[in-house]
Amino acid sequence: MPDTELTTKIMKAVDDGLQEQIDYTAELVRLPSLRGQEATAQDFMARSMKERGYTVDRWKINVEDIQNLPGFSPVHISYDDAWNVVGSHRPNNAKGKSLILNGHIDVVPTGPLDMWTRPPFDSYVDGDWLYGRGAGDMKAGLAINLYAVDALRRLGYMPAGDIHFQSVVEEECTGNGALACLQRGYRADTAIITEPSGDRLGSAQVGVMWFQVKVRGRPAHVAYAGSGSNAIEACFPIIEALHGLEAEWNKDRHPMFHDEEHPINFVVSKIEGGDWTSSVPAWCTFDMRISCYPGQDLADVRRAVEETVAGAARKSSFLANNPPQIVYHGFQAEGYVLEGGEEGQDLLKSCHKTVYGEELQKRIFTGTTDARFYGLYANIPAMVYGPKSTEIHGFDERVSIESIRKVTQSVALFIADWCGLEKAA
Repeated sequence: MPDTELTTKIMKAVDDGLQEQIDYTAELVRLPSLRGQEATAQDFMARSMKERGYTVDRWKINVEDIQNLPGFSPVHISYDDAWNVVGSHRPNNAKGKSLILNGHIDVVPTGPLDMWTRPPFDSYVDGDWLYGRGAGDMKAGLAINLYAVDALRRLGYMPAGDIHFQSVVEEECTGNGALACLQRGYRADTAIITEPSGDRLGSAQVGVMWFQVKVRGRPAHVAYAGSGSNAIEACFPIIEALHGLEAEWNKDRHPMFHDEEHPINFVVSKIEGGDWTSSVPAWCTFDMRISCYPGQDLADVRRAVEETVAGAARKSSFLANNPPQIVYHGFQAEGYVLEGGEEGQDLLKSCHKTVYGEELQKRIFTGTTDARFYGLYANIPAMVYGPKSTEIHGFDERVSIESIRKVTQSVALFIADWCGLEKAA
């Protein structure tokens, strides 16, 4: 940790730039960056990094470059406009340790607009809260990464170790953006991902898998419905069987998830089928997101899914001879436990205690983050540490401004110690 006087100055420097930081975050939220529409927001991030004097690397992800790497998730959507941005700070005299500060620019769909209090990309402040789709997940984190170093610069210092500011796409559906950063060669002694963790340190996260189940039926006029096979209704027992597998995995828990009420969640997230209201539907496809524990082999997870679907299908005379098809797309993400990197963890705990006046608590994630890529495939301890946010992926998403302030202070103190400081040019 920096000495007491410098610590106080760094924390005040964050406060001095807080209003600008909140305004910047709101401006970033107002740039819709739904999947496939991130380019404008990435241009904004690239300009922000260039204005700060960082070397900017902006590139379009090439699936062929990453498809054979560990951690790759299959894609069925175009990557023609999938851009990553990395800004790199390199000191004049490197003497400190290096750091990756990672965040994702992509946000999830808004859902029905009439269920938001105000339009989802009309970012605004009300009390302690900054509202808007992506405000918490995770544009506040992207701003934290930049403004933590800005606070040091305000005092006439810059980090004395390499820092890579990463703004990646695809975190919400594959993680291939973070994987592309590894393929590009970006490495560091540790990484901080400023995901909304509620002012806590992410110590474990589940694996996540996406798949579709395609079910066929036999069409008939509804007046003679009994002569057909209803593909939509045939999905219901398959879904029920998959929820049975979910229940089994929740009973047999990974030790890290012992205290979680319901760590494994299988969610039917999309369903469509049929062609005509007066015809027995001949087809139905449903999408499901499932989770698994760290250490579970994804091949075993897929096998369990396939056996469960097949077992349910065999109970239908039609499906027994016309088995459903399973298509994997999107997340094929392993679970991750933060192990190693005790020096970085201890420093972050110390910085957090200085800012908050209390010990840093751990958080178990029942979702996934990009931390797995660094920890599992690059031997880079990845610490998930970010602000308090509510309604992420829901209506009226919001992030706490006071939490933004404190997390920025903690990250700034961490950088000052981890990377060291040198006089700004």
